[in-house]
Amino acid sequence: MVMGELPTETELLVIGGGPGGYAAAFRAADLGLDVTLVCDEERLGGVCLLRGCIPSKLLLELAGLRLAAAAAAEHGLRFAEPELDLEAMRRWEGEVIGRLSHGLDALCQARGIHRIQGRARFAAPDRVHIEDSDTASVSFRHAVIATGSRPNRIAGIDITPGSRIMDSTAALALEEIPETLLVIGGGYVGLELGLVYASLGSRVTLVQSGERLLPPVDADLGEVLSACIAPHFEALHYHTRATAMSEDADGVSVTLEGKEGSREERFARVLAAVGRKANSDDLGLEQAGVKCDEHGAITIDEQCRTSAANIFAVGDVAGGMQLAHKAMYEGKVAAEVIAGRPAAADARAIPAVIYTEPQLAWCGLREQDAAEGVRTVRYPWKANGRALTLDADKGITKLLIEEQSGRLLGMGIVGAQAEYLVAEGTLAIELGAVAEDIALSIHAHPTLSETVGEAAELFLGLATHLHRQ
Repeated sequence: MVMGELPTETELLVIGGGPGGYAAAFRAADLGLDVTLVCDEERLGGVCLLRGCIPSKLLLELAGLRLAAAAAAEHGLRFAEPELDLEAMRRWEGEVIGRLSHGLDALCQARGIHRIQGRARFAAPDRVHIEDSDTASVSFRHAVIATGSRPNRIAGIDITPGSRIMDSTAALALEEIPETLLVIGGGYVGLELGLVYASLGSRVTLVQSGERLLPPVDADLGEVLSACIAPHFEALHYHTRATAMSEDADGVSVTLEGKEGSREERFARVLAAVGRKANSDDLGLEQAGVKCDEHGAITIDEQCRTSAANIFAVGDVAGGMQLAHKAMYEGKVAAEVIAGRPAAADARAIPAVIYTEPQLAWCGLREQDAAEGVRTVRYPWKANGRALTLDADKGITKLLIEEQSGRLLGMGIVGAQAEYLVAEGTLAIELGAVAEDIALSIHAHPTLSETVGEAAELFLGLATHLHRQ
């Protein structure tokens, strides 16, 4: 798809049509720059919209409804057994993705951004060749690399179309609900998709090479989540790796290595969810003087500038937290810098949300990274009325507060609606709020947001619904 005339030179070239790329292109166009966006896909949106965040949350919403119906039965409200219509689910998924991607197309066109479908490779610090396009090359004054990331592969295991061994993209296609599923990897992708398949009827086994799920998350939050989701899985195995797989027409035989030795198990399908790798290879970066770190992520400074002064990189390809909203934030920063405005990626708190059941979210400082002089306060949801009405009394809200100043440095939440609650902590950290600011802000009753206010009161020794020991 091509919008507007095909330029051979441009003021700003953006490579990649995901959140980081289109955010950079849109902001730069709004600031008056001549922008060309090159994307190797027909539709804008990148992995997040087309094969990641949006389709997975759509399926998680359906999974949550089924889990909620099962929970309601314990409290006297019973529904008939749900009927699965995979074709209707896939159709709804396509409709949602289509609406959003068409919206991005319209925004791109309205801003006068030149759009080229093809694959860009640097030929020089100010020029790219474009493969599979009517435009052979484009010269530029500035460039933003926003090529995202892709799923890591397990050494020795090839994932091909139609294989019973899936990556996250194949798993989201929802071809069938297998009787048994092995999930390799205890990160957010493995947990979210494992929960989807478990709620839709699969018997799901998850193996994690480390001692606990979600290594980036503080252990206390992860422990609550693990305990809550364990009943939905057939088994959770720690310190366990899949060392060999053999696929046939009926399933996959997997060799699992753990503390108790080696064993072979058989599954209808396998989901490999072992992290993601930056899409920095095959871009011709050496021709542009752009350097990467040992993991393949492009190195950038606080303005998202690479080792080549006129080239910027944002989002997953530049390392750090692999989150769409971080990519969008960095894309806007890069556009501002290129337009000559003072800007830097200096966020104090980037929120992260894991959409399991219950949800887990955090922002700012993690407890495992806290230095001396930082106090952690935890408010148990069993003392919150709204949590009890939601059957969510296992939840926790915790705040990391600087002891001397009272300034909020971090927040962690595990429980229902964590995706919404974390926003208050993010804003408070960015504003430099102190515990008194949070405690004296009136939180509506009965709501889960009260756990945030009372956690701040705990720091001050004033919590209403917990007795001070």
